[in-house]
Order: sequence, then structure tokens, then C-alpha cells
Amino acid sequence: MRYIAFVHKEPESIYGVSFPDFPGCIAAEDTLDKVLASAVDALASHVRLMEADGDPIPSPRSADEIAADPEFAEDRKGAMLAVVPLVRDLGSTTRINVSLDLGLLEAIDSEARQRGQTRSAFIASAVRKELTD
Repeated sequence: MRYIAFVHKEPESIYGVSFPDFPGCIAAEDTLDKVLASAVDALASHVRLMEADGDPIPSPRSADEIAADPEFAEDRKGAMLAVVPLVRDLGSTTRINVSLDLGLLEAIDSEARQRGQTRSAFIASAVRKELTD
């Protein structure tokens, strides 16, 4: 799932991110790249807390829905829109069956060995990076 976020930057300030679908969920950093990475973590943490409290997790709204919502008229002023994926760490792993070209699998295994990782850990980190970049 991906959620719309507002990214703000006032002169002489840091970047700030807020989520229309998650009031109170924010991130702040010195650079745009850093704040977008922090937004992924902030969203995952916010959802984890909501789940712990038994609160329902809202379905993502489209950019058009948020743009048309008068409740966010002030928040939209001067904001850039970003799409932030919800990447949840559920604390458990599951075995899957994936088909890959043998050459790609050899490259994955070689890189994983160089990094001191298992094949699974390397693939998981690569997918996480792809989802959040």
C-alpha cells in the first residue's frame, strides 16, 4: 500500500512530512531524500502503534481524493505531494517459491556472500530498497 504525504519546506527550515490519512504522523529532516526515507519509517511506526491500540488502518486515498478534500486545503498550500509505501515489519518470515534466471541467482548469491548475508536477507534488503526509493 502507498499513502499520499505532504512535504513542506519553509525558508530557513528543515523539510517536514505529514500524512492526510494519518493525523499526527510526521517526519522531519534536513534534506528531501532523508525526509522521504524517514517518512517510510514514521508511517510504519505509526501504523504499528495504531494496530497495538486496536485502531483501524485507513485505506489509502488517491491523490485526487486528497486534492478534492476541503479539510486539507490549508495543508496543501505550498506542499509537494509524495507517495510513501507502507512497509511493515511483521516480525515473522515465510518461505516462498520464486523463479529466477540462473545467472541472476548466481549474481545474487555472489553479492550476498560478499556482504556476509544469506540469499534471503539480500533479496529482502533489495526489495525493501526498491519499495522505498
